[in-house]
Formats: sequence, structure tokens, C-alpha cells
Amino acid sequence: MATKRAPGKPRREAMSRVDTAWLRMCRPTNPMMITGVLMFDEPMTLDRLKQVIRKRFLAYPRFLQKAVDTTAGASWMDDADFDLDWHVRISALPGRQDPRSEKKALERFTSQMASTPLDKTKPLWQFHLVEKYGAGSALVARIHHSYADGIALVQVLLSLTDTSRKPDKDSNLRAAWLKKDGVEVVRRVGAIDRYMKLGGKVLGKGMEMYRDPTLATVLAKEGGEIGRELLGALALSDDPPTLLRGRLGVSKRVAWAEPLDLDEVKAVGRACDCTVNDVLMAAAAGALRSYMVERGEQVDGVTLRATVPVNLRPLEHAKKLGNHFGLVFLDLPIGEANPIRRLERVAECMNNLKNSRQAIVAFGLLAALGMAPSAVQGVALELFSRKATAVATNVPGPQQPLYMGGCQLREMMFWVPQTGSIGIGISILSYNNRVHFGLIADAKLIPDPDAVIRRFGPEFEKLLYLALMGNWDQALDSPSAAALIPDRA
Repeated sequence: MATKRAPGKPRREAMSRVDTAWLRMCRPTNPMMITGVLMFDEPMTLDRLKQVIRKRFLAYPRFLQKAVDTTAGASWMDDADFDLDWHVRISALPGRQDPRSEKKALERFTSQMASTPLDKTKPLWQFHLVEKYGAGSALVARIHHSYADGIALVQVLLSLTDTSRKPDKDSNLRAAWLKKDGVEVVRRVGAIDRYMKLGGKVLGKGMEMYRDPTLATVLAKEGGEIGRELLGALALSDDPPTLLRGRLGVSKRVAWAEPLDLDEVKAVGRACDCTVNDVLMAAAAGALRSYMVERGEQVDGVTLRATVPVNLRPLEHAKKLGNHFGLVFLDLPIGEANPIRRLERVAECMNNLKNSRQAIVAFGLLAALGMAPSAVQGVALELFSRKATAVATNVPGPQQPLYMGGCQLREMMFWVPQTGSIGIGISILSYNNRVHFGLIADAKLIPDPDAVIRRFGPEFEKLLYLALMGNWDQALDSPSAAALIPDRA
């Protein structure tokens, strides 16, 4: 049923430069959608879901608007023909299945949705309810990246939930679980304004420098710190050719692993003096290594990069929508056979990135790309996407059970889109004291992502075992180290 609107000219609002950049990045091989899956312990009805969407999701007026892109610029415009029935629809998995085959069927359905572009003539989002999934239901959400970044959209999805089955005035999801970046975020956000002024100049000169290296000295003088960071990014070599890079198709494949215990992940981090994120990314690198070895790839000495989004605002402000994040290049030491050494290298790279301006440089470049001609956008996008093999995200969620429409949320996962020639996405999300790991990949590169994600748990178990040994550093240097950490490839 279409929502009634007051007569008159639809309201129109200019789109930010960064949001415009994401709107224009869509390719048949990489639709710019953030795709999420929520699984419930109890059945969810379509009517109950629509009630939640009307009350909570459409409380954000932006989701009643469609994106309009012209040569004069992009804007948001009210959809005079908005129809909730088109945006919230029911789906079914084929046949009657056991739990394992049912999971595979949901992964196939999610893969299909992640491969299907949204209708540009309507607001760029849809919810697909699978009424019967296990003992409950599942929900697949698709939202275009131009509305907001992945961190913000996860917060939007969480705003549809409550902390009790029957919500009352005090049961709204509290902000206490949000990690506050405090002074450091304020410093970074304050710096954005300074760097944004250089954005257009930096992009133009950066592309010229790509063709004429003699401009490097000029740019370094004019851009100061941002110039040096841009020079560093441009100077990065392309990622090495492996089976994880190649010509992309138009089909995506997704899969997710059995969750890990968050307390165990924290224990490894404490034992190895590193962060939870370091531990999880090292485990992901180990899973990719094992998969590549099984497929006959020579991985010794190979280091791949992942682009990692960095939040540039306090998380409690994320629900304001829009894209407010930068990107950094994280080394994934695929060629390191030793799990602890692999973790140490990931942690070292992360620490170096924390002291850099790389994320702010990327934010400024995205803003500049939003103003640039499409030809320049294409060259810049390809230039930077060749320097990484994957996109990796890690979003902290609430460590308490949540409910949507009275149904308890058991598990959730999401995937951000890949850009340019990148065909692999790694997603990590913590919820209710468990860590959920998922993979999305171009079907030509990884036709069966389950072959990668099923290695994630065993790779973490290696780190857990070694960390709990106590004197693991000495053990790793001993002749018996290989026996302690056998390669499961």
C-alpha cells in the first residue's frame, strides 16, 4: 500500500560530496550495497516487520527519499510514489531442509540479493523476510552505501531492536555499549575540515603525479602532512597477482562461520598484548593462507593488503547517517606460516596506521571524487583498488540479547561492498558475547566461500592454544613448534 503524501513539489536536498562518490561507484561487478542478515529464534510475521519498519526505520526521513544524479550534481528527493510493500517483501527458501542445508540455502539467497542491484527509480533499500528459517525467521537487508557507511547502517539496524521482548519506556537499546573514541575522534574530525579544503587540489595533483612523478615535491610542500600521506598511498605497489585477484563477474557468494566466544578472543589479545581486532584479522589471514595453499597457490613471503574503514566520528553519532569514515591499508601476512608471528605483524601494522593520517586522506579524496568527472573517478578508483585484495570490516555490537518485534535476535552478519577491482570482503561483527565472521567474494574468484570461512575457527584455535601455553614465544622458536601448530591446509 502506497504511503499518502501531501500534494506539492517533492522536497529536494543536495547530496554530500562523499555520499555522491559512493553513489557513483556502482559497477555491474560491484553494486554499492551493504547487505545484512539477521536470524531470529522465533517466527517473525510480515505485518509485524512492517510495523517495526514504519515506526523505527522510516523515522529517518532519508529512507523516504531516492537518489537523483545529474550532471549538475546528486541530490536526495522525496519519493512521491513511495510504496512500503515494494521495499518490505516476503521470501521463501526452496524445499524442506535439515539445518545445514537450510543454512546453505539462506547463504545462496543472500548471495543472490547481494548480486542484484537496487532499483534506481526508488529509495535504494529493501528488506526480504524469510518467514520460516529453523525454528524462527531470517531477514536479509539491502541498503545502498550512499545513505551511510557500514558503521552507521549497523546502528540503524540496531535501532530497530529492543532489549526486552515487550519493550517499555526504559527498554530502548542503551548507548553504553558504544565504544567512545573520545578526544582522539574529536581531533580527527576537527582535522577533516582542514584536509577537505585541500581535497580537490590533492586529487587533481595526485592524478597528475601518477603520470608525472616530478610533481611529488610540489605536492609534498603544498599539502604538508596530507601530501606525504597521499604520496605514501600512491607509492604503494599493486597487490601481487594471486587467485584472489582477477577479472570480476556479476555474481557474489556469501558465507558465515560458527561464532567464536568473545571472551576467548579477548584472552588471546591480553596474552599477546594486542587488540581483539588484531587477533581476528590474523585469524582471517590464516584462513585465506590455508585456502590458497589447498588450491595450489605459492604463498611463501606473500603479503596482501585489505582496505579497512576507520570511523571518523564518535559511534554514538553514527545514526545521523551519511558517510564519515576513511580507509587505511592493512597488511595481511599470508606468507607467514607461524600464527603468532602472523599476529605480531598484523598488530605492528595496525599500530603504525593508528599514528598516520591515512584515513583522513582517504576521506578527503572521496569528497574530491564526488566532484570529479566520471573519467577521473574511474582512473582514481582503479588506481587505489589495485593496491588491495580485500575489504575488511570489524564492527563492535551490543553484548546483550536483542529483540525485534518481540522476536529474539540470535545471530547477525553484514557485508560492505567492494570497490573497483577488489572482489573479496571480510566482515567481523560482535554481538551477545560472540564474534561472527563472514565472507563475501566474487564467484569467479572464490566460488565456495564456505571453504574459507570454515578455516576461521581452526585458525583462531591455534592462536588460543599457543596463547594459553604461557611461554609460547619460546615454544615457537623450538624445533617442536611445527608440531604444535600444524598447517591444516
